[in-house]
Amino acid sequence: MKLNPFWLLVIALITAFTAWVVWPDNPGLHIDALGLERDIEVRQGLDLQGGSRVLLEATIDGGDISAEELDATRQIIERRVNGLGVTEAVVQTQGTNRIIVELPGVSDRDLALSTIQGTGLLEFVNFSNLGAAVPSDTSCVATTEQLVQFGEAPGCSPEDPAEPRRVAQNNPLTNQPYQTVMTGAGLADAIAQPSGTGIGNQWAVAFTLNDEGNDIFANYTGTNIGQPMAIVLDGEVLSAPVINSRISGQGTITGNFTKAEADALAIQLRYGALPIPLEVAAFDTVGPTLGQISVEKSIEAGIFGVITVLVFMVLYYRVPGVAAALALILFGLINFATYKLIPVTLTLPAITGFLISIGTAVDGNILIFERMKEEIRAGNSLPRAIELGFERAWTAIRDSNLSTITICAILYFFGSSFGASTVQGFAITLALGLIFNLFTAIIVTQNLLILLVKLFGTSTLTARRWLLGV
Repeated sequence: MKLNPFWLLVIALITAFTAWVVWPDNPGLHIDALGLERDIEVRQGLDLQGGSRVLLEATIDGGDISAEELDATRQIIERRVNGLGVTEAVVQTQGTNRIIVELPGVSDRDLALSTIQGTGLLEFVNFSNLGAAVPSDTSCVATTEQLVQFGEAPGCSPEDPAEPRRVAQNNPLTNQPYQTVMTGAGLADAIAQPSGTGIGNQWAVAFTLNDEGNDIFANYTGTNIGQPMAIVLDGEVLSAPVINSRISGQGTITGNFTKAEADALAIQLRYGALPIPLEVAAFDTVGPTLGQISVEKSIEAGIFGVITVLVFMVLYYRVPGVAAALALILFGLINFATYKLIPVTLTLPAITGFLISIGTAVDGNILIFERMKEEIRAGNSLPRAIELGFERAWTAIRDSNLSTITICAILYFFGSSFGASTVQGFAITLALGLIFNLFTAIIVTQNLLILLVKLFGTSTLTARRWLLGV
């Protein structure tokens, strides 16, 4: 039975970090040098704060809707509603022609529907008047195409609405008109692929032009080599690559893209507008099923229940119970910190999954301590009993947790297939709890118990076996 300084250091660092994340007044991560701007907060689901639920149905006359088209539509809608910045939306497909959108905290019907059903205008815009260097803060443009479609680009505020202009804050090159070279109607396909440089994990996006787009693109790129051309979606500049050669038939957009970024850009290029028309089959304004008082009472009940479990473990198992109580507190911190960092949208089923995982964590400690007591009664020394207790209980803890995690995976899969997001929330929080339990029940509890034994003294605990719950 040896104390491992490495694991004690890891436990201390995890405790400090998770406590910082869980802290109610956490300022978030804001590192200008890394361009990191991330708020760390609890995301509440529809049943905790209310909001809107929209059921969309495809309205194609004749022909079948492919699974790819439906999923691409879901991704586009998800990207748009998350852009509202006020909620963690849940967007899921249902069956072969429906999409469910849940917007916690959004009760404005017009805002919700305009965001979901927007046309999504994709444009290739002439940036040649900026030269080879595009200002880094160029993020919003208004063009002739958008002037026709919207009156002005979303998020932009031209000084003269009758004239298309780019507006970029703190950019000296303002008040310049921009011309749309080609819209997304000129693209036949786009796909993410490795850049081929062999350096790092860089990706690029290859696109194919249709006949109409090929004529326009070939003529324009052939006469503007060395000049930037912006790729704009709904008024937002996605990329502004420099034209290296005449592009005919197909081309490649390069940049410092990760695979995820390249996949997202390819979807935007393929489906700047929704690939299938959708109608609103149902719109519901959902009130929180739990009022503020009920939420507070539920939190109080949960805290009381956890404290009761901690007290029971300490009174029944004494010194090992103290180690288990400390491990259980860290278990709760790790789970809640993970919910805030991912983030996990907390609903009633999700909270239920977490509470069940607490019970599983306690069960693991009980298996270990009961095995220890059996070894002590069999005449083994305290260090040997601790070693055997963890060693022989590990297989039971591992197998039971893995079997439940498998069930969670099945629940998550069926929740995704049939639009049962509440089932997914339950599966996620329960699975996370079971995974973290494998760490806290074995690594954390064992090292804390060994530390406590050394503090109390092996001889003292051996002479006073009641301190071990024997």
